[in-house]
Amino acid sequence: MGIFEGVVVFLCSWWLVFLPTLSIGTRSQHEADNVIPGTERGAPERIVFLPKVIIATAGAAGITLLVWLVLRSGWLDFMVPGN
Repeated sequence: MGIFEGVVVFLCSWWLVFLPTLSIGTRSQHEADNVIPGTERGAPERIVFLPKVIIATAGAAGITLLVWLVLRSGWLDFMVPGN
């Protein structure tokens, strides 16, 4: 896996980890009894991004490492024609 492929795997896996973590620990304005007039009552009261970005970065780094190890180990060589 080259640099370009590694960056692509990292970015795709970062988004796949980041999007589900957005809802973790988020309370809606309705649950907090603090609905701001003119907003949807299901809107989040506040969002803390830094821990979610750190979790997504660590998860994406782990996934990228696993993909690299699998490709480097040769476990998938049977799928390449001519080997």
